[in-house]
Amino acid sequence: MGKIYFTIEEMIYLIKNISVQLNSSSFDPDVIISINRGGCIPGIYLSHYLDKPHEVINIELRDSKLKPDLISITEKIKQFNSVLIIDDINDSGSTIGIIKDLSNNLTTKIHFAVLINKSESKSKVEYYGKTVNSKINDPWYVFPWENWWKLNEK
Repeated sequence: MGKIYFTIEEMIYLIKNISVQLNSSSFDPDVIISINRGGCIPGIYLSHYLDKPHEVINIELRDSKLKPDLISITEKIKQFNSVLIIDDINDSGSTIGIIKDLSNNLTTKIHFAVLINKSESKSKVEYYGKTVNSKINDPWYVFPWENWWKLNEK
């Protein structure tokens, strides 16, 4: 499996794509909520770009043995009427699926955004920087915040 290294400029381009999609829709979120860790930096950029407040929720399925704290996630989301949840990648769809399952019991209107959307994911998102088909090519995506220290080592 090869790797694709994203630059900050590429990330900003994908965030602008998401912003264009949001601006052309009727959805106007009260807050941007990032999924920790991958969604944090894109979420902060997007919150500044859209002039919206920013919050973080913690759902770690790949690197953690702990189960997500669904009660605290629900409590954070239900404080708002409308929420845009952002992550770096919609891979299998498991993370987004957890939130969608939680949202069945909430009155909060929730939409999702990701930088990279895999078209084969079991969970669909409304906004994305770009869509890829992982059946054709399935590299490991390395985002700028994951390797900045390597880029600056000399």
